[in-house]
Amino acid sequence: MTGTGGSVRNRKAKAVPADPGAPTVEEVDTDEAEEIERTRQEKKRRAPRERVEDEDGYSPWLDVLRVLTFLIVASCGLSYLVSGGESFTWGLRHPPKYLSAQWWKTQLRGPVYMTLEELAEFDGRNESKPLYLAINGTIYDVSSNRRIYGPGGGYQFFAGTDAARSFVTGCFAEDRTADMRGVEEMFLPLDDPVVDAHWTPEELAALRQREREEALRKVHEGLEHWVKFFENSPKYPKVGYLKRDKDWLEKEPRRELCETAAKGRKKRKIPEDK
Repeated sequence: MTGTGGSVRNRKAKAVPADPGAPTVEEVDTDEAEEIERTRQEKKRRAPRERVEDEDGYSPWLDVLRVLTFLIVASCGLSYLVSGGESFTWGLRHPPKYLSAQWWKTQLRGPVYMTLEELAEFDGRNESKPLYLAINGTIYDVSSNRRIYGPGGGYQFFAGTDAARSFVTGCFAEDRTADMRGVEEMFLPLDDPVVDAHWTPEELAALRQREREEALRKVHEGLEHWVKFFENSPKYPKVGYLKRDKDWLEKEPRRELCETAAKGRKKRKIPEDK
């Protein structure tokens, strides 16, 4: 004990070690705390609005579309089963190509490539095989019209081959070929010395050139008409293409104009100013 005039010496407090298991509390800056609170309140306010927007975005038309799609698919599937795989459209006479079972089979299988010899096996004589014809190198299935394209039908000469020439000349039996050389002659006038004397040699040469150009145009249009007919017909699905050598045409003998087409040729008409 010290005297009254002495001083009291305080002891230093011992440092208490921190409990490692106790949670630590981080001090947060005031501005940061305000930002956290503001964000939390904003989320609370935004949630109900988002739910309303989700409800507003719902449309009954989506359900209607789903139901209609299901009904169409179910109807096509049932028709396919009932018809034994022949039709998706309950036997409609001329349904669109994409509703035909054969069209889908062709899309999934891909185009078929055949030689003329292979194509000849599908001329209708074997009823267990489909009936094919080709025009301008493209093969079509005409099985839906065996009465016309099959044996004994009016167009039987088109089956089992590419008879593009006969589509223009009209000589079905004689012109069962795709060789179009010389077909333009059916649209050319006949030369006649008496009639042709009304033109000078130069005029006649120029006239003949124009006549040939016009004849070639008519051949092109005539063939194009039938090409588009089969291409756009819902009754005759495209099967594939013919396989030919690049020089196949040079190997073919040049044909004379068939009698029926030749009979249609006339002499030139003398113009009034001649």
